[in-house]
Amino acid sequence: MQLTSNSDKITRDFFDSLLIETRYLDATIPSTEMTLFGETFRTPIMTAALSHLHHTTQDGMTVYAQAAAQSGAMHWVGMGSENELEMIVATGAKTIKIIKPHADNQEVFRKIEHAVKVGCIAVGMDIDHAFNSDGGYDNVLGLPMKAKSTEELAEFVQAAGVPFIAKGVLSPHDAEKSLKAGCAGMVVSHHHGMVQYAVPPLMVLRDIISATGGSVPVFVDCGIESGMDAYKCLALGAKAVSVGRHLMPLLKEGPEAVARRIEEMTAELAGVMARTGVGSLDKMDSTVIHRRTF
Repeated sequence: MQLTSNSDKITRDFFDSLLIETRYLDATIPSTEMTLFGETFRTPIMTAALSHLHHTTQDGMTVYAQAAAQSGAMHWVGMGSENELEMIVATGAKTIKIIKPHADNQEVFRKIEHAVKVGCIAVGMDIDHAFNSDGGYDNVLGLPMKAKSTEELAEFVQAAGVPFIAKGVLSPHDAEKSLKAGCAGMVVSHHHGMVQYAVPPLMVLRDIISATGGSVPVFVDCGIESGMDAYKCLALGAKAVSVGRHLMPLLKEGPEAVARRIEEMTAELAGVMARTGVGSLDKMDSTVIHRRTF
């Protein structure tokens, strides 16, 4: 019998256990502007690397990218055809392509080459999508996967020629190895509860940043639903955050609705920044965060 838990609920409970103190004196109107990989964005609230959004609306993947472009946000994308990626980049969204750990490394190299060719500003890999729940290698839509070594990851980094991101880092162990491979950033994520009882990303964020020595940007994914959630991630050291499932129901209403929610969350973030004396993203201070003990 398989034990059941809810990693997403554990993550939500951890978010809600974090409290903030206010700091009004000498505070100013804040800026949410972010610079990443040579590009400037209006917000540190990014889209998440989703795939196969056709069940939301026929052109869901393109709508998602259009929303990112309209709101001035960084856009991430997961699995999909070459043609789909070309349409996504054509929206004007500054895009990071995340590639699955295909068993055939040549397939990984092909996808890296195509993503860079069409204009993605960075690429990366879902390092956490290698195994299935039975202990064997995963198979995604008929495509076999396989765990990668640090040396293989380094080869992908070298082949990219643009920043390469390790997605699915949930331990200092993988953070150190990703850094050794030359990764230019990491996404702290449990892939929407892929592993039962997964540690919440925010619980290990500080340890992961410490393991990297702060030398690369670290992003947070999973369960972010508000500007307050984003603030807590940023205060604890994240460079930016990704929002996926929270935005998905809005896709059927078009890019304007999704962009509006990103903008609302950005305004929520700015409101908390103002009330905690944080004038810009590089002035975030973890000492405003307290863990509830009552």
